[in-house]
Amino acid sequence: MDWDDLRIFLAVSRAESLSGAGRRLAMDASTVGRRVARLERAIGAALFAKTPQGYTLTAEGARLVAPAEAAEQAALAAAEGVAREAGITGQLRIGAPDGCANYLLPQVARDLCEAHPGLEVQIVALPRVVNLTRREADMAIAVSPPDTGRLMVQRLADYRLHLAGHDDYLARHPPLRDLDDLRGHRMISYIPDMIFDRELDYLSATGVEASQISSNSVAVQMQAVRAGAGLGIVHDFAVPSAPGVRRVLMDRFALRRSFWMIRHADDRASRRLTLLAEAVAQGIRAELARLEGVGDACPVRGT
Repeated sequence: MDWDDLRIFLAVSRAESLSGAGRRLAMDASTVGRRVARLERAIGAALFAKTPQGYTLTAEGARLVAPAEAAEQAALAAAEGVAREAGITGQLRIGAPDGCANYLLPQVARDLCEAHPGLEVQIVALPRVVNLTRREADMAIAVSPPDTGRLMVQRLADYRLHLAGHDDYLARHPPLRDLDDLRGHRMISYIPDMIFDRELDYLSATGVEASQISSNSVAVQMQAVRAGAGLGIVHDFAVPSAPGVRRVLMDRFALRRSFWMIRHADDRASRRLTLLAEAVAQGIRAELARLEGVGDACPVRGT
């Protein structure tokens, strides 16, 4: 039995005429009549009796009203659920390391708010792992998966990092041909005792023991590179936001890391948060692909 036929049956029973049902359904009366006849053939019984007063329900038709209305309510509930999902409201708080928070999540938040005007997105940029057990955020982005806690963990995407410097700095300092040449340059990196995840210990991979300028914020490091203060290990996805910054020694040095999405296990049953997590994940992947693609188009030096 087709739900659409039941929908037309209910419209006729309520309007008590084919023309009245047709007006409610934006359908011509002859089509309404054909659909009622099709339903009657499927059931094997007449559902309406035509009288001078209009179409009245037969006994068979009267028995069909209750199940047809139940089907109508189910269809309406499903439609309302879709509508709610298409227009999610309320607050969403995302915790993330500041590289992701500064260079990826603003665009993701923009797209989420355009898709769901009633949604409020809060981005928490912290130089540490966000604590979901304490509900510091609804979901978190991390650079390594946690090994404790009642959590759902999803690998989002890989990202790349390279050495980079501003054109002004590169023009004033000795050329770079190999990693050994880094010893003659000023390095920018993390404050060693404030590295909260081993995946962020970039400088040690270069063989350089210490940096001259350091910060616990990757955004501050990038601004120092942009100011011509030295060389830093920067995210490829951040390069397009820093005019004049060029990657160097790309054939000698490259790092690959991953972003992970973390959610509290108790949120598994939340359809709302699941939909938002999927949207955030897709948005981060799309921004990574877009920005790293832009970075690949930028000229490089010292390679």
